[in-house]
Amino acid sequence: MKKRIKKHSRYTAVVLLILMLFAFSLKSCNRRVDNASVHVFYYTYSDTYISSVRSALGKKLAESGITYQDYDGNGSQTTQTEQIQTAITKGAKVIVVNIVNTGSDDAANEIISLAKNAGIPVIFFNREVSNAVISSYDKCAFVGTRAEEAGILQGEMIGEYLLSNYDKVDLNKDGKISYILFKGEEGNNEAIYRTKYSVEEADKLLEKNGKPKLEFYDSGNPNKYLVDRNGQWSASSANEYMTTALTSYSVDHGNMIELVICNNDGMAEGAISALNAAGFNLGGTGVGIPVFGVDATDAAKDLISKGRMTGTIKQDAEGMADAILKLTVNAQKDPSDLLSGMDGYTVDSEAAKIRIAYAKYLGR
Repeated sequence: MKKRIKKHSRYTAVVLLILMLFAFSLKSCNRRVDNASVHVFYYTYSDTYISSVRSALGKKLAESGITYQDYDGNGSQTTQTEQIQTAITKGAKVIVVNIVNTGSDDAANEIISLAKNAGIPVIFFNREVSNAVISSYDKCAFVGTRAEEAGILQGEMIGEYLLSNYDKVDLNKDGKISYILFKGEEGNNEAIYRTKYSVEEADKLLEKNGKPKLEFYDSGNPNKYLVDRNGQWSASSANEYMTTALTSYSVDHGNMIELVICNNDGMAEGAISALNAAGFNLGGTGVGIPVFGVDATDAAKDLISKGRMTGTIKQDAEGMADAILKLTVNAQKDPSDLLSGMDGYTVDSEAAKIRIAYAKYLGR
């Protein structure tokens, strides 16, 4: 009988210990969130590239011993601004913002005003805000890319690919390349410049080598692009557009879309899914329509390795997270000197904006 009691007591003690550890873990987790010094606001968790930045930044902040809390704006500026107000009330020491609304300075100026009143630094990233916004507050900086660079590199990559594969890409043998272009968002600099330069730079190379300019597949569309109406740069939006387009523009009709240009890899994935459903881009020896994106996400790299996607432009999530981390450390040490120790980065002369370079990715 004593053995049974002793055994039962040991079992009870183990259970109690596990419960105590679990409770401590929950308490630690809650303390980390409630007392976070750095609050990071993402325009949406659903964006594939933003998810990679979030993962990289979260890991780097944790490894540096910095407590933080993430927020999902879910594509709503109203939601994000309310989240920022709450975080400041809770005692945020630094706010890091992937702003939702890039169409005007209104939202960014409101965020700056909230931060100024609280005397805390603001680090904007990825989705660009104007020089005027950054320069309006001495405890503010931006980490991002040069919006035009992705479009220029993508256009060069498209032009180079077409010059090496022109006859294969020209399915109806009319001597021209018919393209469709998916734009992520109206009013967003990255989307504007990727849309503009991807075609312009490709045309430059083609004309230089005696080939005609690219021709948008739908002559009735004056914009020469299809935009995600929700501004989410989504695979579902591109898939819907591509599926619809393929019902009227096909090999059978002699007017097949011969090139797909996407502002990001998520939209490229959606377009490829539609092409797959129509029997294209299945890899191997079947007919493939060249598809180009931006971001070099893991999913895009996988599609390229399988011969279902042609190329993408690498947007360095790790590099962006590194720069944000360094600014965050500086912001906690001396908010008036955010750019301390950032000599290895390219910094604009007009405003405190750090630029992370793009690079071509063809999987080779």
